[in-house]
Amino acid sequence: MNILAQDLPSRLVAAEPARPAQMELEAPSLLQQYLRIAKRWKWAIIGAVVAAVIAGAVVTLLMTPKYTATSVIEISRESDQVTQFQGVEREASIADQEFYQTQYGLLRARSLAERVATQLRLVDDPTFFELFGHDGGDDPAFQQTSGRFRAEGRATRQREAGQILLDNVSIEPTRLSRLVSIRFTSADPTFSARVANAWSQAFIETNLERKVQATAYGREALQRQLTEYKQRLDESQRQLVNYASEQQIINLPAQSGSDGLVTQERSIVADNLATLNAALTRATADRIQAEARFRQAGRGGASMEALSNEAINGLRQRRAERAAEYQQMLVRFEPGYPAAQALQEQITQLDRAIAREEARVSGASEAEYRQAVERENALAQRVNALKGEYLDLRRRSIQYNVYQQEVDTNRALYDALLQRFKEIGVAGGIGVNNVAIVDVADVPQRPSSPRLLLNLAISLLAGLALGALLALALEQLDDAISDPAELQRRLGLPLLGSVPKVEDGGDPRDALLDRKSELFDAYIAVQTNLAFTTEHGVPRSFSVTSTRPAEGKSTTSLALATTLARAGKKVILVDGDMRSPSVHHLGGVDHDRGLSNFLAGEEDIGSLTFDMADLGFTAMSAGPIPPNAAELLTGARLGELITRLLKTYDHVIIDSPPVMGLADAPLIASRVEGVIYAVESHGIRSAQVKTALNRLMAANARVFGGVLTKFESRRSHYGYGYDYGYSYGREPASKPA
Repeated sequence: MNILAQDLPSRLVAAEPARPAQMELEAPSLLQQYLRIAKRWKWAIIGAVVAAVIAGAVVTLLMTPKYTATSVIEISRESDQVTQFQGVEREASIADQEFYQTQYGLLRARSLAERVATQLRLVDDPTFFELFGHDGGDDPAFQQTSGRFRAEGRATRQREAGQILLDNVSIEPTRLSRLVSIRFTSADPTFSARVANAWSQAFIETNLERKVQATAYGREALQRQLTEYKQRLDESQRQLVNYASEQQIINLPAQSGSDGLVTQERSIVADNLATLNAALTRATADRIQAEARFRQAGRGGASMEALSNEAINGLRQRRAERAAEYQQMLVRFEPGYPAAQALQEQITQLDRAIAREEARVSGASEAEYRQAVERENALAQRVNALKGEYLDLRRRSIQYNVYQQEVDTNRALYDALLQRFKEIGVAGGIGVNNVAIVDVADVPQRPSSPRLLLNLAISLLAGLALGALLALALEQLDDAISDPAELQRRLGLPLLGSVPKVEDGGDPRDALLDRKSELFDAYIAVQTNLAFTTEHGVPRSFSVTSTRPAEGKSTTSLALATTLARAGKKVILVDGDMRSPSVHHLGGVDHDRGLSNFLAGEEDIGSLTFDMADLGFTAMSAGPIPPNAAELLTGARLGELITRLLKTYDHVIIDSPPVMGLADAPLIASRVEGVIYAVESHGIRSAQVKTALNRLMAANARVFGGVLTKFESRRSHYGYGYDYGYSYGREPASKPA
């Protein structure tokens, strides 16, 4: 149940009578609803489309032809290291995307547009501003003197000219490439080509200038830093030299050896200590060797020096020879033999000579040993002294090393800055350009806009969209009940049936006399559904009303009386509308006597009724129109009339006045079993029906259901399914059976 139904009083909805199970109408799909809306409001949609197409054609024909010239440039990635040339390019990364987006932004820069305007001399060209319809208004910068602009407004004109160029230029990067198209559009094809080519050339120039400018900024900054670090280096060197002079710290400069290695700078004390320490080591070794020789010389000439002495060895050989001769002589002679004594004397002399020579060799070893000891002691004393000096130098060199480190740091910084300064100088001299022109712009031969077919297509689509919106808006504004399903969905009324609209000029009475008419079949369906509204079947007394006049309530009353009469029931139709009676017209009588007479006190009911023989039931007219019908209905006479009529008739049907604006219908509804509510299809707003139903609820009336009258299936929301039973088995009169 929708929102409108929820607004109805709960008692009215709860009053829905028991009915046989019916299959609920399946809601149409969204596409079907849209098609129905399009069909219903087709003329509004067609009108919107035609208007849009005509407007598009007129606007297109009135537009000035525009020409677009295109130049293509290639933007390569820049290298961060200018002086180290490499053949392998870097892989694409996020940084590359940022680079290219930056380049696209630079191509749209206002400064570039103003540069192009200046290079092409557009700032002082009145025809340029006239070409784009820019008159400057009252701006003094655009006032002309002798056909020329004034010089004092040049800055303003340059800004405006740049903005005009920016408004008509488009930068279109080619996807997944380094190519960028520069398109310029104007009414002059030659001018478009000039601007497109000038734009690409100016971008290359500004790119180079920007690099040179950045190099110049870098050189100036490095120059200032070089001067600063040069001063720091000089100051630290002076500080180091002064401290070395005060502390008498003398270091030998670094030297390169034969193996190519460079020795570090060292102090004289350390160098002397190393030299003397090496000499001491050698002296100690010499002393040990001399001592060994000296010890051996003390063992009776068995020392190595004695054994290796040539003089001693010669003497020993001569003695051995004389000793041999002496032994041979003793074999023949006695020891006192003069020759033997002479040999013995020679041997004695040789022994003395050998002893003297060995003594000399032993003395030389002792002297060498003592000399080695003295030399070792002297070197040891000097080394010990130098150790003290070295330790003292180390203590004094701590601050010296601090100064030295500061000098080294300043020198390293200075050298690095100097190297960078030289590299920037080389880079600035190289002037590498990463932008190149691929295609120059040619003068376009055909206009790029307006494009008639494209504009017409766009106008057609816009017209369709506008027509769709218009149709949806009209549909939302249309609050009328369009199909039977809306009775339950919008109003919460059970649907008793839908009645087709009688052809223009047709008489409902004639349609009811024809038992094969669609109208009669429709009311048969209403009667069938009405039989399930109460436990005893069709209500014995009920009224038929509507929201306003001419909605079909009288036709519904007449039709239900007819169908019940043909079903063998004894029926009486009472015209309860004492303000605008209509039943007497159907019977061909006047309304001089009728309901108002009985309500006024007359008791003879038979004199107040008349027969409608052709339809098979009895009717009672409204009677004379009273001054105030509501006053007659407020009494108990109406209830008494219904009670007396039910003793004679099976069903009492009251054709009630409309609900809106009158108290008659609620008063009548409170006296009968229930109300059948007639709702005109496509003619009454649901809000009005809801208000009328609320008035009936206030009178404690029971509404059995609603009958949708004057229904046209072609105008319904769904457009199908409701008129099948009415025309089934019938053929138009013009067609053969």
